[in-house]
Amino acid sequence: MSRARRFLPLPMVVVLLLGACGQPPWNNPYPASQSGENILYGAFTERPKHLDPVRSYSENEYAFIAQIYEPPLQYHFLKRPYELVPLTARALPEVRYLDADGEPLPADADPRQVAVSEYLIEIAPGIHYQPHPAFAKDAQGVYRYHRLDAQAIARVNTLHDLPETGTRELIAEDYVYQIKRLATPWLHSPIAGLMGEHILGFKALRERIAAEAPAPVDAERLFFDLRQVPFEGAEVIDRYRYRIRLKGRYPQFVYWLAMPFFAPMPWEAEALYGQLGMKQSNLTLDWYPVGTGPFMLSENNPNLRMVLARNPHFHGERYPSEGMPGDRAAGLLADAGQPLPFVDRAIYSLEQESIPYWNKFLQGFYDSSGVSSDAFDQAIQFDAAGEADLTDEMREKGIELVTAVQTSIWYMGFNMLDPLLGGESERARLLRQAISIAVDFDEYISIFANGRGVEGQGPLPPGIFGHRQGEAGINPYVFDWRDGRARRKSLDEAKALLAEAGYRDGRDPDSGRPLTIYYEAMDAGPDGKARLNWMRKRFAKLGIELVVRATDYNRFQEKMRKGTGQVFMWGWNADYPDPENFFFLLYGPNRKVDGGENAANYQNPEFDRLFERMKNMDDGPERQAVIDRMTEIVRHDAPWSFGFYPKAFSLHHQWLDNVKPNLMANNTLKYRRLDPALREQLRARWNPPVLWPIAALVAILILGAIPAFLVARRRERSRAR
Repeated sequence: MSRARRFLPLPMVVVLLLGACGQPPWNNPYPASQSGENILYGAFTERPKHLDPVRSYSENEYAFIAQIYEPPLQYHFLKRPYELVPLTARALPEVRYLDADGEPLPADADPRQVAVSEYLIEIAPGIHYQPHPAFAKDAQGVYRYHRLDAQAIARVNTLHDLPETGTRELIAEDYVYQIKRLATPWLHSPIAGLMGEHILGFKALRERIAAEAPAPVDAERLFFDLRQVPFEGAEVIDRYRYRIRLKGRYPQFVYWLAMPFFAPMPWEAEALYGQLGMKQSNLTLDWYPVGTGPFMLSENNPNLRMVLARNPHFHGERYPSEGMPGDRAAGLLADAGQPLPFVDRAIYSLEQESIPYWNKFLQGFYDSSGVSSDAFDQAIQFDAAGEADLTDEMREKGIELVTAVQTSIWYMGFNMLDPLLGGESERARLLRQAISIAVDFDEYISIFANGRGVEGQGPLPPGIFGHRQGEAGINPYVFDWRDGRARRKSLDEAKALLAEAGYRDGRDPDSGRPLTIYYEAMDAGPDGKARLNWMRKRFAKLGIELVVRATDYNRFQEKMRKGTGQVFMWGWNADYPDPENFFFLLYGPNRKVDGGENAANYQNPEFDRLFERMKNMDDGPERQAVIDRMTEIVRHDAPWSFGFYPKAFSLHHQWLDNVKPNLMANNTLKYRRLDPALREQLRARWNPPVLWPIAALVAILILGAIPAFLVARRRERSRAR
């Protein structure tokens, strides 16, 4: 009798191999059950640290919490310059000014007369929170999960272990409660110091909370009901109205009302999370936010995936019906008046490496992407006029490019306390102007930023009130207007200024040696060295020897605080779209050596007087005239070489609509619209099954099996004899 054969028939091997391969696209990283669903796919590169709006102040955190929390105001999605519009508020706040005796003042009163500014905010009724265990009640109306015992808490590992949920209406008290949280010492809000300067009684509230709150237990802060703490700076008027009171006049405060810091917080959330033992399981607002926005965080696994799901209790909002010229032609008003949000879910996967992120975008598994340096040449090309455009490869895929000049500035600063470069002398000023001409930031942008920037002409980037375009907006000390564009003055003109300052050919007239200037650098890595070498060469064109003093960021900051540096590069990104947020970087009383943000330690009495006037003015021709004069002063004095305004590049697939950069708003997910059917079709086209490796494997198996098959046959025949 022959033994049972251990070999499958060869046709069966092929069938099993091919059957195991699944349906295309075989490389789809998502479950088949999600096919065709209205889900937006994206990625994040750094796990968020804080999801509590009182603590969060980072872009990667705002990408999530701005979809969940709703402050009273928001930025219009389409209009430029950036315009505030109501979100949960019925209208923009009513502002009333009072003098020292509490008597009302007219809206155009001298700011020096204003002792108190009152902001009255009325929120719309009928807005409800997302489903959440903090609101769950039993049949008697008692909160189910606010008084859990130690054993029950020990069994809770995630929020899903508290299965019952509830909701309630948003009320004015929730906004006041959050403002009190800003003052709570142990929450360490990054804006507590600033708000302490403006909100009436804020510092006293902070001290009162510290004195009255119970001590921590096992390093955990138990629930302390802030509703019971009186506060003159923010008070509830009735169910839907509350008032915020500021010291003096601070018109920029209205911009803060569009940030998550001033979103509502229900006391029930703190009551739930503020039970002993909750923090050990990450049951905190930093992990599980509670909001009224269009989305809620349904999955928080920051080492793998973050999922935002549609809030079933969302109060509803409509896509804007107005925009800018060109928006309608670009299809950005096709959804005018339609209810938001358009997508059901947004799934964000952790991608720590840029290459896998980019490849998944090209395969259609992410709906949008930035453009990293590694992928820039594959995605972007520049035409003869220097304008960015897509490569043929990107166009063939129907990928679309969106660019926007950011509300940011990178500048080269001169320490105005330095005996060589600083001060008000004509000699130092001409030296600073000469250097400003010689350091060609257009070349810098081309080499080190892949062309992603616009040369700076002043402190204000585009999109900020006061910024002027065209010939009226150039810095005449560094640029000329020729052939319809700003062109940097020649090196010969820079050398002439240097000679006028007494430094012919860049030499010190006393010693006859080349001038030596010290550059404070905070990037000493490989990329940083290339930038520093470029900077040395630009100074060398004037005959100046640039000595780089590279250090880490902490040491760099220490030098800036002490005012011991000479030349440095630094940047600023707008907190809000107001010229005050940039000009304060040059305001004398705000010098870095005095604890402020004026890193150049610049001080000009006329500029400072104009700043104090301008910051309290409403936008209009009068304010523009003041801004023009301030800009002229700093161009003439040259405490900065204005560097460049960075330019953001982003790509998205043709199935994603309503994409317009909004550098102030973070809550733009609700405007995005998808065509999932087109996405599935193109994914299948771009990811065809690659059969040759399987065919090769089958061939190898067949060839490898033949000798064994022949040996087995030979043995069977020999036994048969």
